[in-house]
Amino acid sequence: MSGEGAAKHLDSVQDRLGRRSVVLIGLMGAGKTTVGRKLASLVGLPFRDSDAEIEAASRMSVPELFEAYGEPEFRALEARVIARLTQEGPQVLATGGGAYMREETRLLFRTCAVTVWLKADLDTLMERVSRRQNRPLLKNDNPREVMQRLIDIRYPVYAEADLTIVSRNVRREVVAEEIVAALDRHLATESAR
Repeated sequence: MSGEGAAKHLDSVQDRLGRRSVVLIGLMGAGKTTVGRKLASLVGLPFRDSDAEIEAASRMSVPELFEAYGEPEFRALEARVIARLTQEGPQVLATGGGAYMREETRLLFRTCAVTVWLKADLDTLMERVSRRQNRPLLKNDNPREVMQRLIDIRYPVYAEADLTIVSRNVRREVVAEEIVAALDRHLATESAR
């Protein structure tokens, strides 16, 4: 997508989003943060990362929060931070992998966002997460087995997202442009109803 076609998509997306945000969901390693930053610059919206916002609010890293309070308390904090962020107007919001699993969060997103699932296969996810050691859910003897279990549990719920884009080993610009085009089509269909 380039030149005039890109400008048409961008104008269309900005106009039709109105007060809604674009929320990226998916497993760790799906590219929500890297693609989200590029997407935000393409559509002219601010970018926010819920994990970064949680860390700023708590003054602790996500792994430290998991260790100190456990996953249930972390998820409750995550839900509160996301609820606050959604009140701050249109933005591109990258969420943690478990955020969309909360029914209340999914209901919130239905009213104030267009959700985009960045869907990646197991090999892609494992290649990406192996580069960083800050994944609390993968700190065990068989991280691949854990990731497969997360895929089995979460992908059926992620499938409720408004849009699904395949995250794969291409430049983040390619995936971000695919999201813009998909948003344009989705919003056009929505306004035609």
